[in-house]
Amino acid sequence: MNKIHLLIGGLAVAGLLAGCSSMPSPAELDAKASQAIKASFRDQGIAKTDRLDQDLGQSACSSDKPPSDAVADKIMAEALYSVKWPANGQYLGDWKAGERLAQDGRGMTWTDASTDPKSNGGNCYNCHQIDKKEISYGTIGPSLWNYGKTRGITDLQSPAFAPIAQYTWVKLWNAKAYAACSNMPRFGHKGLLNEQQLRDIMALLLDPKSPVNQ
Repeated sequence: MNKIHLLIGGLAVAGLLAGCSSMPSPAELDAKASQAIKASFRDQGIAKTDRLDQDLGQSACSSDKPPSDAVADKIMAEALYSVKWPANGQYLGDWKAGERLAQDGRGMTWTDASTDPKSNGGNCYNCHQIDKKEISYGTIGPSLWNYGKTRGITDLQSPAFAPIAQYTWVKLWNAKAYAACSNMPRFGHKGLLNEQQLRDIMALLLDPKSPVNQ
């Protein structure tokens, strides 16, 4: 290779290195992406742009890499701390109302008039099979058919009831308490459903009289 070729090659490498050194850092790229996203949305109705603000769980779990064990543990600890237990230890409501909530996917869109959870549904069938009679359901989450029955709840005085009820309440309130990057909506933590609505869905899943457990 002659001196001219060496010179041209050296200039090419230098240009490439200069180009690499001028590339924005990952943090700068994230900032630009965030700016672009926020510029694409606006407040409209009850849907405000603050929905774009991410907490630790959301930001860590939307990264291109899973969170470290330490970060995941912090997310789960914060989620568990956020749980508000039902008043008077009353976990179950009306399973019939729970079934209506499971079928209803409305709520929290910009066309809704209010953020009041009373107007929201649970949309449970979007991710789960719950009742064998239902022909349309999602498979993102596990089947919940016989949820209480397979966990040994044959009556509400069963020794299995209390720990399963507590576990299920936490799962509905803030699922990140058990899985840092859970895709399940945080129904209680985010105010998507109120306490009575959560009791009704709990009854659908756990009440031995519910069709789910037949």
